[in-house]
Amino acid sequence: MGRVMLPLYTPRYVPNGSELACITTNKGTIIVELDGKNAPVAVGNFIELAHQGFYEKTKFHAYKAHSVIAGGCPVTRGLGAAQVDAGSRGVLRGIHPGTGDARYTIKDEYVKKPNNKHKLGSLCLAHKSEPNSSSCQFYFSLARQTKFDKRFTVFGATIKGLDVLAELRIGDEILSIDILGADQMLLAEALLGDIPVPFVATSA
Repeated sequence: MGRVMLPLYTPRYVPNGSELACITTNKGTIIVELDGKNAPVAVGNFIELAHQGFYEKTKFHAYKAHSVIAGGCPVTRGLGAAQVDAGSRGVLRGIHPGTGDARYTIKDEYVKKPNNKHKLGSLCLAHKSEPNSSSCQFYFSLARQTKFDKRFTVFGATIKGLDVLAELRIGDEILSIDILGADQMLLAEALLGDIPVPFVATSA
């Protein structure tokens, strides 16, 4: 059986460079300054998905101390914290947190970008082994990690809520993501176009 090739999508919303993401979790709120100048595709995609409610009720599905906390996988929506934890450890049959996508991919933006640096609180795009395979999943860097700078796109920096970030673990929930500073008229127009409809898993 051949591998399904997802279409490469270019977000229609063009960031203005002043957008902030207010990420509300069950542990508290994190404010991220989005870097629309250096990573316009990643930021535009994140804003479009957040505006559509794609991330609501998803869970963080991977954690490594002093390294990353990862989220944004639609497979985790509708699962309890214990289910996400069991699924992430491979002991829950048929449930695989961290494998979901938005039914499309976007291009990488880390090549030849000197400002693409993983620092404490950096918001970054997760991807598979192939080039241009990022979709909807993201992670926060929990330390300065130069080994990732030339491998993953950094598209934001935490400006408030590092204490909340430090408390997040597998199974914690994203309640909502609100985008502040976006051009609402341009965003509405972007989402009226012929854009891919992201996959949104629902509970049974």
